[in-house]
Amino acid sequence: MTRIIGVDIPDKKRLVISLQYIFGIGKTKSKEIITKLKLNPDMKAKDLTEDEKAKLNNLIQAEYVVEGDLRRQVQNNIKRLISINSYRGMRHRIGLPVRGQRTRTNSRTRKGKRKTVANKKLAPTSK
Repeated sequence: MTRIIGVDIPDKKRLVISLQYIFGIGKTKSKEIITKLKLNPDMKAKDLTEDEKAKLNNLIQAEYVVEGDLRRQVQNNIKRLISINSYRGMRHRIGLPVRGQRTRTNSRTRKGKRKTVANKKLAPTSK
């Protein structure tokens, strides 16, 4: 496994795909990084030389917010929303969907243990 900024990226996948294993780097940023360093996007991650790995590390750390810093930034944003009592903050606090999804059905995993939604009785069938 190749390590870049403390993250193991898969060796057997193409470099464009392997870089996406770093939190905060998607397909677009991955392609952008590869073109800046003039690397072959189709090469495997295991084929990187030590020099190329060092260049990748330096570029990502200098120009992008990734991994721990990005996770911390996201958590701080959520804490800020909660502290100012915004609608989104309230939804985060009680564990409900934040972005306008319906809650009558489908939001079970965010709420925790399954509860009976409606106390419906089955209508007796006539024979």
